[in-house]
Amino acid sequence: MTENKIKVLVVGAGNMGRSHALAYASIPEFEIAAICTRSPESRIKLMSELPEGTPEVNNYENALQEINPDAVCISTYPDTHYPFAKMALEAGCHVFTEKPLAESAEQCRELVELARAKNKALVVGYILRQHPSWIKFVEVAKTLGKPLVMRMNLNQQSYGKNWETHKSLLSSISPIVDCGVHYVDVMCQMTGSQPKRVSGLGAQLTDELPEDKINYGHLQVTFDDGSVGWYEAGWGPMMSETAFFVKDVVGPLGSASIVAADASSRGNSSSVDAHTQTERILVHQSKRNEKGELEQDDEYIELDDEPGHDELCRREQLFFLNGITGKADLTEHQDSAIRASEIVLAADQSYRTGEMVNFK
Repeated sequence: MTENKIKVLVVGAGNMGRSHALAYASIPEFEIAAICTRSPESRIKLMSELPEGTPEVNNYENALQEINPDAVCISTYPDTHYPFAKMALEAGCHVFTEKPLAESAEQCRELVELARAKNKALVVGYILRQHPSWIKFVEVAKTLGKPLVMRMNLNQQSYGKNWETHKSLLSSISPIVDCGVHYVDVMCQMTGSQPKRVSGLGAQLTDELPEDKINYGHLQVTFDDGSVGWYEAGWGPMMSETAFFVKDVVGPLGSASIVAADASSRGNSSSVDAHTQTERILVHQSKRNEKGELEQDDEYIELDDEPGHDELCRREQLFFLNGITGKADLTEHQDSAIRASEIVLAADQSYRTGEMVNFK
């Protein structure tokens, strides 16, 4: 290994693991200590894209002890995030983990407290926080007054390999928890407020899952400032491609909407790149003149910087690097990860119990 480089053990080689591994390979301050995966297909594909000689391992716990990495990148199934992150932090490693951070709010808080006690960076893969257009979307939302009404969804008409992947994910997590943390985090940024109450509903639209699992979910959240938001997510070959991509915020002073024509095109809902595409933001102002007519025409904000999925993952790893080196204060990031997890997990609880969840 090269001296002074941050040695990273990359765990998982699926869509996210691949992109993160490529990011580490492109950032001079990092060096891949090893790729850890039990999937031969994913491993072969990824290794062909990495520098020759990149080490491979298939046992995470052994790799932690034998390789002694400086950092760990976790891109495995959600039910492994908590135990893998805990083992890494206890071993003295910095941790980047894909969302969700853990399967319960208590586990999320435990990991954050452990990272702070060990003085180690802990970053969760909230990819939209690195996207210039989503950053702008949040910025515009804050100019629309209060309360805000936030409407978001990400339905995916998945089939073939994508449906097989989704079925594996659904065995451990509901769709409103898995992707919901991204969009609930956006809502929290827009309002700058704490959740007051959450409700959720769900449905199983297939006989290919265990009886207690759902592939469609919907959450509703009310914030302390009176703002409200909903998020919807459904996965599977039965899902409609109509209006699968809604990202919209309304306030007393107007509205802002992500208009993603390419991302919303028919047959594109299962595309990983389509999930982060924005293309442009439509801004509407509600101010009227003496005749009651709108004073301003609607405006499109178009940003030149529209990074693809791999580039967004590279920016996530640059943020991780800044956390490791102390150039970025991770307090807000970690507190937000806990808060978003609390909301989506409360929605899942609400669906299962049939009762609204109130926050103190």
